[in-house]
Amino acid sequence: MKQKLLYLSALCIVMIFFPGCGGPSVNVTRTETDTVTDLSGNWNDTDSRVVSEEMIPDCLSRPWLEGFTSKNQKKPVVIVGRIRNKTTEHIATETFVNDLQRELINSGEVSFVAEKDIREALRDEKYDQSMNASAETMKEMGREIGADFMLFGSINSIVDQIDGMKAKFYQIDLELISIETNEKVWIGQKKIKKIVERKKHRF
Repeated sequence: MKQKLLYLSALCIVMIFFPGCGGPSVNVTRTETDTVTDLSGNWNDTDSRVVSEEMIPDCLSRPWLEGFTSKNQKKPVVIVGRIRNKTTEHIATETFVNDLQRELINSGEVSFVAEKDIREALRDEKYDQSMNASAETMKEMGREIGADFMLFGSINSIVDQIDGMKAKFYQIDLELISIETNEKVWIGQKKIKKIVERKKHRF
């Protein structure tokens, strides 16, 4: 019993003064946010950014844009709808939507309106203002800008693997659709292929 107490006391001292002994060491290195980092081969921030930077300029270079501006003498108003994740992995589609929105807004070629949940929050605020704000500062209901086009999309993937080798294929499909007529005015596609090799450890 005495030996057991001595052993436990010694173990407690080791844990207090050497808390990292035997545990995994962690090394954190900061890097630029635009650095390409592929650790697992899964969809990541680089894929989201690269796809947005390639597909949106392609969308805005097609005939639908010039046709709309010539006919209406104004920029088209665009909104991003649902981007569906059809892969088996978790993908933060909200990040991809934000990247698409950024490219659309920064292009200067289109006007942009907020997504549905934000519009609802703004309507709540305008209703509150109608009850509580002064007439001079109150924002009126029914003066929203209606969108002309909505961008939809999906992310699909195919995985092929054998032993320690894996090939991951992603296909991103985007469609721009006229809200008034349901006409598809642009369809874009981007493919990404990654080879992931798991190295075998030798002992």
